[in-house]
Amino acid sequence: MPFSAHEDHNLPLAKFESMLKTNDVYFFDSEDFQQIVHHYLDSAKVALAKKAIQIGLQQHPTSSELKLLHVEILVFENRFETAETILNEIEAIEVSNEEIYIQKANIYSKQDNHQKAIELLYEALSMTDNNSDIYSLLGMEYLFLDDYESAKDAFIQCLNEDYQDYAALYNVIYCFDFLEDYDGAITFLNSYLDQNPYCEVAWHQLGKQFVSKKMYKEALSSFDFAIYSDDTFIGAYLEKGRVLERLKRYNEAIENYEITLGLDDPTSFAYLRIGKCHDKLGNYDLAKKFYYRTVHEDPLLDKGWLAITDFYFKQRNYQKALYYINKAINIDSENVLYWKRSAKINELLHFYEEADLSYQKTIELGNYELETWISWSDILLKLGEYDSAIHALLQALEFYPEHADLEYRLAGMYYLSSDALKGTYHLKNALMHNYEEHDTMEVLFPGVYNRKTVKNIIHSFKNSSI
Repeated sequence: MPFSAHEDHNLPLAKFESMLKTNDVYFFDSEDFQQIVHHYLDSAKVALAKKAIQIGLQQHPTSSELKLLHVEILVFENRFETAETILNEIEAIEVSNEEIYIQKANIYSKQDNHQKAIELLYEALSMTDNNSDIYSLLGMEYLFLDDYESAKDAFIQCLNEDYQDYAALYNVIYCFDFLEDYDGAITFLNSYLDQNPYCEVAWHQLGKQFVSKKMYKEALSSFDFAIYSDDTFIGAYLEKGRVLERLKRYNEAIENYEITLGLDDPTSFAYLRIGKCHDKLGNYDLAKKFYYRTVHEDPLLDKGWLAITDFYFKQRNYQKALYYINKAINIDSENVLYWKRSAKINELLHFYEEADLSYQKTIELGNYELETWISWSDILLKLGEYDSAIHALLQALEFYPEHADLEYRLAGMYYLSSDALKGTYHLKNALMHNYEEHDTMEVLFPGVYNRKTVKNIIHSFKNSSI
């Protein structure tokens, strides 16, 4: 139990710290030492905890509780052999002490032998009636093994021991979510709420399950019950706002988001959602106001800068959109969406070299969408970088074999590069796969399209397709 300045049991702590300062030696009960050690561990003062254990064991060399605290620190420091030696010594005297098996399980867990850890924890279960903590440890071991079904059952056992163990409740729902068993989660939560009907956490989680199933009416009711159970529960207002947004009830969504602003310090998330709602309602001045509040509240929230980017993009103010998308990229330079947006904005501003770099970065980050390859090749065409365009299009064909849009572009690029043989090859491929799209050549490569040889090839395919 932690010490408090307002409780009598802080006296041993003060006495112990006085002893350390004066080098005097005072006698303490074994329980006093245990409390002192727990206090230091809870305060992350490991060195002082170790000192208390050392002195404690000098005064009480047979205290298994102090030895087990020593083991706990040894395991924390990965000194497993020493820890096991002490545990074996304790086990020889106290064979039915469940804490021995818990600590041994902890050692095996740290060595990634989770199956052995589970076996030891079940042994510990057979020795005690205080099972909640052990079931929690079992649940975590099963999670390490990706056995979400067994983990879920273990955490449910925790709740059977203590239905107000909200950490276990969250873990149960985490397992249901991972298993994508939304119906199972709903059934479980309804059963849980029969026992604990005013649990705002359970109502909140139930609402999220209904959202996963797009059962928005039921989700709203659940969030309302969460708010009824605790009218300061910010998470419920935020989730309710998100559902109202999906139902296009933007004014009601704004009301819920605004409630959260009065309950605690304003959050950038709430400002952002309010801005998006006003945007949908056509209240553009208010939308802009809340977008700027978003980034003022959290300058590192890249989604805030993206919202401002999109706001100006829709208004065709591409210069400002470019300024703000660069802000987002400076915060998260590995976000593909931002680079795609940057490429498009630079293209619209006729900054083709910058657009080229942005598309290149998009591809490097693993975005292999057809639209990205096509847009990039079109930029390279405008730059006259035919060889680079050919290289990009050949890469694209690996992902989209024989795709007509790519083949037409490759044909045009090869003709412009004075490689008529390859140009003809890819033109015929394109015509064979999609003759109707042949006007791509006329739009992108008018000079090539007007060549007599090219027109003859297109005409021959027209005749063969009749």
